[in-house]
Amino acid sequence: MFQTSLELLKFHNVAYTIYALLIISIIAWFGINLVRKEKVKSIVRIPFYGYIAFLVAGGVGHHIFTYNTIPWVEQDIKRHDIKADKSFQIEVNNHQWKLPSQTMVINQGEKVKFHVKSDDLTYGFGLFRKDGTMAFQMQVVPKHDNMILWTFNECGHFDLTSTEYSGPRQYDEKTGKDLMFVKDAVEVKCNDKIAMNDKGVKHAE
Repeated sequence: MFQTSLELLKFHNVAYTIYALLIISIIAWFGINLVRKEKVKSIVRIPFYGYIAFLVAGGVGHHIFTYNTIPWVEQDIKRHDIKADKSFQIEVNNHQWKLPSQTMVINQGEKVKFHVKSDDLTYGFGLFRKDGTMAFQMQVVPKHDNMILWTFNECGHFDLTSTEYSGPRQYDEKTGKDLMFVKDAVEVKCNDKIAMNDKGVKHAE
């Protein structure tokens, strides 16, 4: 159902806004009954507690629903049994990336495995869209083969930087510039039928 994290976030924004308003309505309901001159009858509590049960069931159900419809969750759990279309070996040491090429080129829809190794500190491997939103990230633990499997359903250029704080050496002490930022580290080539979304990233129609 959800092909990208942006689509999921849009759905969550709507769902949580509605849910928050329903929660607020409980406070309003309680406040109204608190100032009423007439004492609340016990029978009124039946719909109130039924409403509470509905909200609890709705909140739990929302998370179960989104868990089952997010494609990359099941994919990442089963990543060792899935054959990737492409695989990239990446190393990071002393706050510097060692990439297999200047730009890692991927075709839209391909499943890609990123193997990232750190020799010294804990870093984060994060790919970001041009508007600054994050496509995905992975924690990079030192002396360990950190691997993530990702299907690129959107195309365009993605920037790379560390998403874990690993000391002040990641930043220029005078300008604050992120020294681990790599512009256009990944290029995802579009299929024939493409459409531009409102974030500047193209999706297959």
